[in-house]
Amino acid sequence: MKNIRTKRGIMLALACVFLVISSVFVYAENPYEIGYSGGSASTPVNLTTTNGGLNGGEITPTKLDVTVPTSLPLAMSDDGSVVTATDARIINRSYGAVRVKSVTITAAQNWNLYPFGDKSTLANEKVDSNKIGFAIRIGGGQQAMTVNENPSQVLISAPVAGCYMTGVGDPNGNTAQIDYAAIVTPLSDGVSDATVANVIIVVEWDTVG
Repeated sequence: MKNIRTKRGIMLALACVFLVISSVFVYAENPYEIGYSGGSASTPVNLTTTNGGLNGGEITPTKLDVTVPTSLPLAMSDDGSVVTATDARIINRSYGAVRVKSVTITAAQNWNLYPFGDKSTLANEKVDSNKIGFAIRIGGGQQAMTVNENPSQVLISAPVAGCYMTGVGDPNGNTAQIDYAAIVTPLSDGVSDATVANVIIVVEWDTVG
């Protein structure tokens, strides 16, 4: 009988200890208690970037979503005049602001870059010499152009006026018009959708600093 009472006593004591420990843990989970009138406490606001909300999920930065033209078409008439598209543009559909970091042009196979200017500068070039001079202006900024015959040339090396676009929430600032022009040497045969060069547009977040 004594052993049963002793065991019950031990169990009761352990239960009391467990309750005390549990109450300590509960208190530790809620340490910011104000116990007097006019008292205050500092509570941090913690941010986690996740696509799963407060329930958790993959940790991820803000999504960058920018659309650039699939091509920059040229149409050359039989007198050498070159017409370009008027609706080429960069559209920022991201939540945050972006900018064009750089623009590079590279001649396609069997083609060569040439300094941009009036088409009359090509008067001494042979027919089918496959040369193209190219110029581009982004967002109404300064025009950049090919300046020599190097097969690859950096037209814009750092963000300049016109290269900055606001987030998608600002429909008046999240688009940058692309205005471009070209001169091309004469061709003895007609062509259709021939790739003469590739323009690489690098876009990045418009970050602080």
